[in-house]
Amino acid sequence: MRLVIARCTVDYEGRLTAHLPEAVRLLMVKADGCVAIHADGGAYKPLNWMTSPNTLAIDGDPDDEDGAGAEAVWTVRNPAGEVLTITLHEVLSDVSHEMGPDPGLQKDGVEAHLQALLAADPTTMGDGLRLVRREYPTDIGPVDLLCRDADGVAVAVEVKRRGEIDGVEQLTRYLDFLNRDPMLRPVRGVFVAQEIKPQARVLAEDRGIGCVVVDYDELRGIRSNELKLF
Repeated sequence: MRLVIARCTVDYEGRLTAHLPEAVRLLMVKADGCVAIHADGGAYKPLNWMTSPNTLAIDGDPDDEDGAGAEAVWTVRNPAGEVLTITLHEVLSDVSHEMGPDPGLQKDGVEAHLQALLAADPTTMGDGLRLVRREYPTDIGPVDLLCRDADGVAVAVEVKRRGEIDGVEQLTRYLDFLNRDPMLRPVRGVFVAQEIKPQARVLAEDRGIGCVVVDYDELRGIRSNELKLF
């Protein structure tokens, strides 16, 4: 991981345009290619970001017309045509660390039990679904459930107790890796949780990911099964 603290401006062009005026910010470049820009506040959520796959180009001549007075200009592009331009006016710190393999998130009891219940009966997430494997491995961590639908299409399922944007981002990264496998692709995604935040649902729908809300007690048979599908 590369961590850069710099006085910078940030411009995004894609589905909309956005601009962050000059300020000191933390720039994170992860091993999988994700680039995130953070302020000194606002909890974990970045001000702007670009998930992988993408390309990062660093301007070797920042004193040209587009980057006058800057130490460097970073241009991040993804296959969808979105562009994130980070102009570094003053670099205060620039360090890189090799973090090594990550063991993955240790799920709490409820989340782990949800995964087990859904694995036992995948049809609660959609008609015709059948389980292929729990904790299906990828290079960036295991997908909670890998299933096949009635047409034989692979389905990657991410299970959360509470569905938020970071869960959608996590599933997006898994789908990118899974769709590189010619034995699996095309792979579609399903985001499952007891509650899904509106912003997470909007992001999931924009990325073609299905959302399913389940009731933990109903899955355990405490009440009659009922499923809300959005």
